[in-house]
Order: sequence, then C-alpha cells, then structure tokens
Amino acid sequence: MSPSGKFMQCLQFAARKHANQRRKDIKQTPYINHPINVATILSTEAHVNDETVLMAALLHDTVEDTDTTFKEIEDLFGSEICGIVREVTDDKSLAKEERKRLQIENAANCSPKAKLVKLADKLDNLRDLQVSLPVGWSEERRNEYFVWAKKVIDNLRGINQHLEDCLDEIFRAAKLI
Repeated sequence: MSPSGKFMQCLQFAARKHANQRRKDIKQTPYINHPINVATILSTEAHVNDETVLMAALLHDTVEDTDTTFKEIEDLFGSEICGIVREVTDDKSLAKEERKRLQIENAANCSPKAKLVKLADKLDNLRDLQVSLPVGWSEERRNEYFVWAKKVIDNLRGINQHLEDCLDEIFRAAKLI
C-alpha cells in the first residue's frame, strides 16, 4: 500500500521543521531520522497501518522542538492528528524534572493512539542510547534515563505487545527487570 498525498505532505512538513536540527549523538545524526524511525517502528514492527497514528509519529516533536504551533498542525493535518501530537508534547515552560514527572503520571491516561506513538518514541530513544551516549552524557545519566523511561512505559502497557516485548528486552539488558 502506498502512502497518501497527505502522508507525504506530513513527511515533508516534519522534514522542513526539523531541517537544521541534529540528534545529540557523536555523529550528530539529522534529527528528522528520529520521527521517521518512530513512524517506521510503528508501521513495520508494531504493524500499525493507521495513517493518523503514523502522521502523528512524524509530527510528534514538532511543537516541542520547533516553531510549529498546534493550530498549524490542526489547520494542515486535522484535529485528530493534532490531538495525538498534543498528548505526546511536553510543556517546555515547565522545569525538566516536572516534565519528566508528568510524563510518568499522564502516560496511563493517554489515548491508545498517543500510547502507540509514545511507545515507539521511547523504543527509538532507548535503542539509540544502547548504541552510544549522547554528547555530554555520563553513563549514570543514561542509566537514569532508562529507569525513568521504564516508569513511563509501565504506564503505557496493554496497547501493543510487540513494542512492549522489544522494550522489555532493552530493560532486561539494562537489568531493570
């Protein structure tokens, strides 16, 4: 099945918004690889074929990390996709520790579609962290991220067994389960 024109517009939009951003890895990977990875994990590993979820995955960091607004997403891609993006977006006006606390606390109340995006997002981030430390991170900080991510994931369970199994493998390797 080929992607729709709207999906391709969404991919182009995310690529434009993240064009000048890089991941924090040593290689400074283009940031757009992350949202593409999240959508790909959902499509190929979790067997999600709901284009709304896949488009929200592509857009999941645009409001949080670029000049994109929720209104812009709603105008271009509709209220359902905007709603999912809103559910997975941290409020950057809050302190980092408060944002992390709220991710744990709010995870259980997310919609099923937002839970899928969050699971795939955490899976991609954790896979990256297994391979290398971001610039400026210590081993201790990586371990703290794994512990925190597990608390978030534990509140997202029950939505996609394959993603949960992949995450559990990572947590087992990190000796968290």
